[in-house]
Amino acid sequence: MEQAITELEKMCVLMYTTADVNVREHAQKVLISLVDDPHVVQKCHLLLQRVSSPYALMIAASTLTKKVTPSRQGPPLPIQERLDIRYYVLNYLYTGPKQPSFVEDELMQLYSRITKMSWFETLKGEFCFRNVIPEISKFLQGDVEKCITGVQLFKKLVSDINALTNMKPLTRHWKVASSFRDTTLYEIFQLATSHLLTRALASADQIQNNQERLVGAVLELSLACLSFDFIGTSVDDAGDDLCTVQIPTGWRQGFINLSTSHLFFNLYSKLPSTLSSLVISCLVQIVSIRRSLFNNTERSKFLNDIIKGIKDMLENHSQKLDNEASFHEFCRMLARLKANYQLSELVKVPCYRDCMGLIAKFTTTSLCHCPFSQNSLHYLLSLWQRLAGSVPYVKAQEPHQLENYMPQVLKAYMESRMEAVEQSVREGREKIFEDLDFIHQQLEQISAIARCEYPASCQLLVLTYDENISRLQELLRKDSSKQELSLVFGKLTWVVYIIGSVIGGRVSFAATDDHDAMDGELVIRVLQLMTVTDDRLSNGKGEASIDLSLLYFFEQFRKIYIGEQVQKTSKVYKRLSEILSINDDNDILNIIVNKIVTNLKFWSDDDEILSKSLNLMNELSVGFSSVRKLKKLSTVQLLMDKDPSTLFPFLNVNSKLVDTRYRTIFYKSIGRLLMVDLGEDEDRFKTFMMPIMQTITSLKQMTVQMSSDNSAPLNECAMRTMIALTRDLRGIVFSFNTKISYSMFFDMIHPDFTELLRKAMEVWHHEPQVTTPVLKLFTELVMNRGQRLQFEISTPNGILLFKEASKAVCIFGSCILANGEPPKDKLYSHKLKGISLAFRLLKNSLCGGYVNFGTFRLYNDPCLDDVLNVFINLVTSLPSSSCLLEYPKLSSAYYALFEVITQDHIIFLSGLPNTVIYHLLNTIADGVIAIDTTTSTSCCISLDNIVTYLFRTHARSLTNQNAGDSLMPPTGKLHGDHLQVEREQHFLRVMMERPEVLQAALSTILQTVMFEDYRNLWSLSRPLLSLILVNAEYFASLEKNLCEPNSEHGPLPYGDMRHCFHILMSGIERNLHLKTRDRFTQNMTTFRREVSSLLKSDPTRPREDGGILDLTAAPQQSANVMMS
Repeated sequence: MEQAITELEKMCVLMYTTADVNVREHAQKVLISLVDDPHVVQKCHLLLQRVSSPYALMIAASTLTKKVTPSRQGPPLPIQERLDIRYYVLNYLYTGPKQPSFVEDELMQLYSRITKMSWFETLKGEFCFRNVIPEISKFLQGDVEKCITGVQLFKKLVSDINALTNMKPLTRHWKVASSFRDTTLYEIFQLATSHLLTRALASADQIQNNQERLVGAVLELSLACLSFDFIGTSVDDAGDDLCTVQIPTGWRQGFINLSTSHLFFNLYSKLPSTLSSLVISCLVQIVSIRRSLFNNTERSKFLNDIIKGIKDMLENHSQKLDNEASFHEFCRMLARLKANYQLSELVKVPCYRDCMGLIAKFTTTSLCHCPFSQNSLHYLLSLWQRLAGSVPYVKAQEPHQLENYMPQVLKAYMESRMEAVEQSVREGREKIFEDLDFIHQQLEQISAIARCEYPASCQLLVLTYDENISRLQELLRKDSSKQELSLVFGKLTWVVYIIGSVIGGRVSFAATDDHDAMDGELVIRVLQLMTVTDDRLSNGKGEASIDLSLLYFFEQFRKIYIGEQVQKTSKVYKRLSEILSINDDNDILNIIVNKIVTNLKFWSDDDEILSKSLNLMNELSVGFSSVRKLKKLSTVQLLMDKDPSTLFPFLNVNSKLVDTRYRTIFYKSIGRLLMVDLGEDEDRFKTFMMPIMQTITSLKQMTVQMSSDNSAPLNECAMRTMIALTRDLRGIVFSFNTKISYSMFFDMIHPDFTELLRKAMEVWHHEPQVTTPVLKLFTELVMNRGQRLQFEISTPNGILLFKEASKAVCIFGSCILANGEPPKDKLYSHKLKGISLAFRLLKNSLCGGYVNFGTFRLYNDPCLDDVLNVFINLVTSLPSSSCLLEYPKLSSAYYALFEVITQDHIIFLSGLPNTVIYHLLNTIADGVIAIDTTTSTSCCISLDNIVTYLFRTHARSLTNQNAGDSLMPPTGKLHGDHLQVEREQHFLRVMMERPEVLQAALSTILQTVMFEDYRNLWSLSRPLLSLILVNAEYFASLEKNLCEPNSEHGPLPYGDMRHCFHILMSGIERNLHLKTRDRFTQNMTTFRREVSSLLKSDPTRPREDGGILDLTAAPQQSANVMMS
């Protein structure tokens, strides 16, 4: 043992000190396997006794933490052993030598984890793991270092019990957390605030280094207590600014008497600035306390104290906000204040006016001179955005004064943006507007602020625009330097962005004719600026940033002033008509389309502008009325009559953007425009398709030449042409959503082009840039969108289409399997992505409803079986079963396809080899409890289809055996289908050989229903019933095991659990009729509710007879309705 410990210690040191990668990997493998060692506790205990290496101490503590965290693979450590480890850790932290912080942190983690996992454990009738306060309080009676350790131990305990990730299932976690909340948490919070912080406040002037560390640790503990998930809502940090702290009612007195809020405001004023951010973080939580904790009088008193404290912070201690962390937390506190309280409540506070004036001054100063991250400003703008949104609803007599502050905030924001442009130009940064998502988020906030006092906002925007456009015209006359022009264009870009946002922020019920006229003034200026920039663009001197802002402006304008709901008498068009002769939305549409065309011509090498221009065109073509108005425009008519590839460089085959989605988006829009009045006009359709058909003819000639001259240039040209064609045709066929238009399209491309597609799959199967668009085109071709694939009864087009699609999948599958396994870095791009597309293609083909698949078997056509076999080969070729869930697109395609196959082609699956069937069932069992609801639902349906087929096949087999073949021959023989009978019998034998496959699925689903916070319960109920009927004996044993007291789920009342299972199977007959399924789903809902109540209840609660629940009582004997 001594030699083994020495070797382990050596591995611990090598793990963190060696520079040799191979040595480190070997050490890592050895240390990872330590947790599975049968003598792991003894070895870790010996490692902890060796103080020569802190790395050995850390590894020993972390290994024990893993060991005490329960898993389904092994039994938990005995109670006494866990107690011994826990006491040893406490003793080591108290009396042992000082260790590095990472070692102490792991030891504290070990203590906390044992406490959490054993919270409901009893020894000699006592909860022996709950004495945390007496145990840790001994540290607080020692010197400063001991106090710091004790406080950190408290903080680690609170954080670990609040963590969701270290205990499964979640119901067990919530049960421990709620018990800890009710019995221990408030006492810890009181110890931190009433004792430690109050004592620190009294001696704040003489705080030394160690004492400052102690106060910081106590503040972190207080924050951990206030941030506790009190009601099990699992708040996501993404909604930080909307968080409400659900303080328990038992804590009420400490906040009603204002002692807690007073304490933290006083701490902010007296403690060093290095601790200010922690104090404000606690205040953020206090400000967010739920409103229902107070009555109206108490809430008003509490809010008054909060506003007074914020006023004091800004008035007397604003210098502490120069720290970045303190500034950020203070901005969060202001945002939380408005999120939790209404403006009508705020204005009634006596010092509201003074405080709001200070907040406005703080905001304007921060916007103009903030040296910190822009993320903090999000909270400030969020505050003013919410205040502006509340103005129409204020009925209080007290004035809110926001009409004075909102223009100040807008002006400060604009000045800060102008200053940011100047700074970027001075520093020589070319891309000033890099993070467009962040800019759009801020603009959404600014739009509400600007709309609050719109006349003043509009006046400011007009003045800023006029000032900068005059400067621009002057510079253009002088032929000034690029830097000077960039400065002015940058400022004008911000003006256009803000104008677009304020127009997009128009609210119909709050808008007036005067406001619409003001919008007209702003629109006029933007259109005039666009004329200037387009003139420069035609001369090769375009500004990308300002064109992006113009696209943003048009998008916002389209939402408000273009559409069926827009009044033609709107003042915005009256003003536009007076100045620019723009009378209605038809004229504006013409301007927008011309701008899009200009961008497509001159910005073909700019992905951002190209993408946004095409998206704007796509959105315009979706609207019912706008697409008809677009069709009448002369520019659009030109696009329809000419070959677009001759007009726009990005559509050229030799363009670097040939392999992008832009071609597809463009042709989607063009296809919708064609569909407006196409009808049955075949001549017009042929005229539109002529350039594409010429390209197809050219490609055919190239492929013929390639058979004799496979030179690189010819191969490259043919490949790029194929990519362009498939992407273009996919956009066109996407728009053809009627039976007539699709039939014309299919007749034109079949069989010549579909043959070319198959040839492309064979020639360039190793090139994903070819196979991906080809598979996507086929996927779109077989998509029965709007029932467009309902061919005439006299045509075989449905069968032909399926055969073409199946051949494409077979060719791709055969080639991808022959290529072998690609390198790890190319696994997804060169294999998995294509497989997911092939699965999606096959799924659309099988569920389109335009093919009678019995035809293939009737005429011995192997087409269907071939493509299903390729599907099976592709699934079994995946590197691992976990691959399916690691890649979301692959998993969604696979599970959706498998659902269709189990529903309509279960006979095929039943004839597969036993290893393949087991593999497929395991993939489905893994996906049943997937996080993604769609995946989970598909897996539940697939599993139910398989088990239902097994149940009914087995029932038929028993019926035939009992009745005799002469009386009741098998169903398959009635139809002469011997193959079906053989496959059914084969499937029965396969499932009987390994019943544990379905039994594991039954256990997983049942425990998920009982113990997990799972939302997709209806879907789980379907396979659960069929699994219970197929595995009746196993279900009975599983029920017995789950009713036993289990440390993993906490002690559960035996009799009550048996009663829950009785509810689950009450009235369930041994069949899978719809009525039985619905009854079982209702039972399962009640069953889950009862089990959840048991899990959340405290097992120590008194019974009605005054005793404690007896967890070892024998269950009452009751007949199991399933087994009878």
